[in-house]
Amino acid sequence: MLDDFILRAALAGLGVALAAAPLGCFVIWRRMAYFGDATSHAALLGVALALATDLPITAGVLLVALVMALVISTLSGRNVSADALLGVMAHSALALGLVAVSLLPGQRVDLSSYLFGEILAVTRFDLAVIWGGAVAVALLLAWRWSALLAATLNPDLAQASGGNPKREQLILTLALAIMVAVAIKVVGALLIAAMLIIPAATARPFARTPETMAIWAMGLGALAALGGLMASLEFDTPTGPSIVSIAAGLFALSSALAPLLRRA
Repeated sequence: MLDDFILRAALAGLGVALAAAPLGCFVIWRRMAYFGDATSHAALLGVALALATDLPITAGVLLVALVMALVISTLSGRNVSADALLGVMAHSALALGLVAVSLLPGQRVDLSSYLFGEILAVTRFDLAVIWGGAVAVALLLAWRWSALLAATLNPDLAQASGGNPKREQLILTLALAIMVAVAIKVVGALLIAAMLIIPAATARPFARTPETMAIWAMGLGALAALGGLMASLEFDTPTGPSIVSIAAGLFALSSALAPLLRRA
């Protein structure tokens, strides 16, 4: 059954959407949108590392995304504002990744597949990696959900209650790195942050609790993934951008309905 490339693409899109949605909620609650952007842009450096050392692409991307996230977490607040640091790191990582890939000897690399994704070329192995990463992210968030929420909503109170906000930040960083590593094949380095942020932002008007926001975000992310895949097949458009376009359309609809929902 999995020999059908459309079915594999649909399962891959669902795996990424279901992993990205609850993680994206924390990205929004912590105002870390640019953090996710910087981590995802570092994926191209991971691609270059993997190709240069014969590592699996996912392993190279995971390693570099994790290092980038840890560097940003360490440098935040040191003589430079957070938004300036994230802007520098995001664009520098993307540029260095493009340069590094172009300098690889004897490698012919289709950069568009890493920039915008290649979901229709997903293999059974890719599917196993995507769903393995999605399950790992889900288990990690389920295990630390209460502690992550406490550290997100009130770090001082969480610390006074015996929590460790810095540890929760590192756990969230690890989950982001896993997400970037498994999503690059589906939507590419340039669009990963969109799949983190847009479904979660779309879900916000419909939610009354953090848990319901995460559930709504998962449903909307899955709808965007499947809708984008169908639109891509119907209109012969790039699949990764089509998925993000559907997500953006759902966000626009959610924003239009938000005043009505507030009055209800």
